[in-house]
Amino acid sequence: MKIRHIPVDESLGMIVAHDMTQVLPEKGYKGARFRKNHIITEEDIPVLRSMGREHISIIDIEAGEVHEDEAALRLARALSGGGTEIAGPAEGKCKLIALNDGLLRLGASMVDAVNDDAQWSFATLPGYTPVRRGQDVAAFRIKPLVIKEERLALAETLASPISVAPYNPLKVGLVTTGKEIAEGRVRDVFGPRMERKAAYFGGKVTGQRFASDDPAEIQSAIESFIEKGVDIVVCTGGMSVDADDLTVGAIRNAADRVSFEGVPSMPGSMLMLAWKGDVAIVGAPACVAHSERTTLDRLLPFLYAGIDPGEQVRRWGVGGLCLQCDVCVFPQCAFGSMGR
Repeated sequence: MKIRHIPVDESLGMIVAHDMTQVLPEKGYKGARFRKNHIITEEDIPVLRSMGREHISIIDIEAGEVHEDEAALRLARALSGGGTEIAGPAEGKCKLIALNDGLLRLGASMVDAVNDDAQWSFATLPGYTPVRRGQDVAAFRIKPLVIKEERLALAETLASPISVAPYNPLKVGLVTTGKEIAEGRVRDVFGPRMERKAAYFGGKVTGQRFASDDPAEIQSAIESFIEKGVDIVVCTGGMSVDADDLTVGAIRNAADRVSFEGVPSMPGSMLMLAWKGDVAIVGAPACVAHSERTTLDRLLPFLYAGIDPGEQVRRWGVGGLCLQCDVCVFPQCAFGSMGR
């Protein structure tokens, strides 16, 4: 790359080689005032001076080099997966924006691999974060005005699609266990809460059954909902190690396979997920009745997005206490807001 510096007064008719940023603090504005390929006119000269420009850089791109905007767009095309759209390029930067509400899917190691080249700046939301339509999920740019073709090609090779898995309007059957609740000695409070949580994803609780601490009765309630065509059965209570906690065994007997039992996250570390065909059977600890945010809120986005987290839950330890926070410092985090 060769750069020639032309005085602003001599730039009339010159073609702008890169975006030039204007900052207007009193208006809270920062953006490209002159775009790449803009032809300088007489009216532009005083504007350029007001921007503090005394010279304009004219770039001669050499063979084997790629301009910043083209480079950002090429990487964007390699990264854009289902449920995302590209915004940009502008000033060597592109963004990926969510086209729908859903769960963000990306490979963290892929992001790290691209960033190993210091000429790239590549940032995303955390993987498997619930996102809203129109939300920025990734942004990236190259730092120099041009990049070598081989370095760009390497980034394209390392890139894998970033996608947003949309939520499905799944139907939920709720099995509430515990003799004290089944006999009416303790009032159930989780039913209305689960209705709100399902509605957040566009789903619906289609029914609720109460079962005493009898594994056969719990299993029968689970199977009755499966026969009625629900997509998720959520069983609450009876998930600990006490003599009367028999829900785990009932879920095992009703299921074809168990995805996981227990997660490194709190409150709700005894969370369980099993499957009967395509129907998810969730064992939710009793804390879901008295805590607004639990591990169940971390699992539900996966299920509504059609994803079995499987052994990935073993990675929930770092950040696994954030569900207890009263005020989340991350505005994009939906774990603390869903179902309120």
